[in-house]
Amino acid sequence: MGINTESDLVANLQIGPTDHGMVRIFVEAEGAEIPMDFDPQEAIEIAEEIMAAAQQAKALKRPK
Repeated sequence: MGINTESDLVANLQIGPTDHGMVRIFVEAEGAEIPMDFDPQEAIEIAEEIMAAAQQAKALKRPK
């Protein structure tokens, strides 16, 4: 499965700080729980990548 492959998989995403000073991205889907912890600088870099991808997607979006 690649970035452009559509899926019917349903997942829950939670993002927040941990009590150890990390940022946790927690994904839960059909019996799977995936906690991913990042230090604050890594989390900022991930957020920047998400913002850049959103801007690129926005530029490609066609009116319906």
